[in-house]
Amino acid sequence: MSDFEAELRAVPEKRYHHLHPFNLRMHAGELSEQELRRWILNRFHYQRHIPIKDALILAKLETSELRRMWLRRIQDHDGAAEGEGGIERWLRLGEAAGLRRELLLSGEGVLPGVRLAVEGYVNLCRLGSPLEAVAASLTELFAPDLMRTRIDAFEKHYRWIDPDGLRYFRIRVDQGRQDSGEALALVLDWARDRADQERAIAALSYKCDVLWALLDAVDRGGS
Repeated sequence: MSDFEAELRAVPEKRYHHLHPFNLRMHAGELSEQELRRWILNRFHYQRHIPIKDALILAKLETSELRRMWLRRIQDHDGAAEGEGGIERWLRLGEAAGLRRELLLSGEGVLPGVRLAVEGYVNLCRLGSPLEAVAASLTELFAPDLMRTRIDAFEKHYRWIDPDGLRYFRIRVDQGRQDSGEALALVLDWARDRADQERAIAALSYKCDVLWALLDAVDRGGS
């Protein structure tokens, strides 16, 4: 492993939202039904913007090979047909937790802090360089482990949620591993000088801040 790769991996190791107090309480089984529903509703605002930010990144890629690779990410979330994809699976998670999909799709109840955090990430992908936009996605390096922890926590502590609602987490274990591997290879290839490396690290740090700010807003949302 190069020094630069080690630096990249160290960012989410220290700043990824797996360390956020709200996530720690979630995984310890300490959230109320209301708190969990609030998280599902607000996190959906982030989920529905994933294919939007990926479309912005796609438009920055200069070769057919790279665009084909990144296009898969959009399809993973939007689905190849109606009733498929990660957004649909998150809607089913909401339904399993007692939330109407119409409510989730309406955006009603999304907290201002969540809207600002998501807008910030989308704008990074819109305005940043391809290197910065792709580097920001490297929080996915830690996503598979987080998904496994979350599955265990839901099965143990939140049995009132229909197990079928956990399919989003199960599928993201493998998707996250593939996505992060592809993105890491691009960042390592593109960031050849120290200035580019520092820009990549800053973008990844910013993405960690986005995810942390989102949970801050959700955590305060009940106060």
